[in-house]
Amino acid sequence: MLLYPTYFSPIIQYVALAKAESYVFEVEDTYQKQTYRTRCYVYSPNGKQLLNIPVKNANSKQKTKDVLIDYSFDWQKQHIKSIETAYRSSPFFEYYEDEIRPLFEEKPTFLLDFNLKCHDLITDLLQLETSYLKTTEFNKAVVNTVDLRFLGDAKNTRDHSLSTYTQVFNDKHGFIDNLSILDLLCNEGPNALNYLENQKIKFL
Repeated sequence: MLLYPTYFSPIIQYVALAKAESYVFEVEDTYQKQTYRTRCYVYSPNGKQLLNIPVKNANSKQKTKDVLIDYSFDWQKQHIKSIETAYRSSPFFEYYEDEIRPLFEEKPTFLLDFNLKCHDLITDLLQLETSYLKTTEFNKAVVNTVDLRFLGDAKNTRDHSLSTYTQVFNDKHGFIDNLSILDLLCNEGPNALNYLENQKIKFL
């Protein structure tokens, strides 16, 4: 299974990971705009909210693993505040807050490093026991591997038909599916992994 390491990945990516014994992260690709490498979506009081990581002069000729995070303004403070606003009243935010917050107090140089830190934390909080490797070269087409790199494309509008669960503001805006894994974790807590494992989705 081949995927991109993304920023607090959308739930569908963790559905795939929950079904895998091991997987490979694509780290040799060239940078593309409008992907989940630099963005995630949370459920704010006003509905679906974009959180975007600023990067320095990234372009399509540059490898994603070489992309630098831009700290010229305090986006980390903005993101953690938005996450708090979204999930402060959720059932499980208080259980995870002390582990999530430190991610926004460090200043990793590279986008890839930050995304991998986010991923490692999420798998720990989910108690998802899987291991991953990293690619050593880029191949547009792969064989003998389920290629799920398309899940990292924020423009992908495929309907994954994820099961509903209770969200903090669904009385205002209804159920919003495939948000950041943070949404599932804060609302479902220890049941999040069971939710992921029970989604009847095939990725072939």
